Amino acid sequence: VEASSNYSKIYILNEYPLIVAKLLKWFEDNLPGDFFCRIHRTHLVNRTYIKDVSCDCLLTLRNGEQLQVSKRKKNSFIKMVA
Repeated sequence: VEASSNYSKIYILNEYPLIVAKLLKWFEDNLPGDFFCRIHRTHLVNRTYIKDVSCDCLLTLRNGEQLQVSKRKKNSFIKMVA
């Protein structure tokens, strides 16, 4: 899920992204914390779709997209994936 102003883009494998009028915070509060992790102020990621994590906290997703974990979220992300 990616934040875009007052909207959010939901990326689904092999589908076009859905744009919904919900804030990223709404998804963070309503999706299970065991599977979804806030890695940046603009991104919420499903942990099961993370393919690789490099030493500088650069995520590679199954679709090949790369996302950077923010400095502020780095410690909580490392605890979650460890």
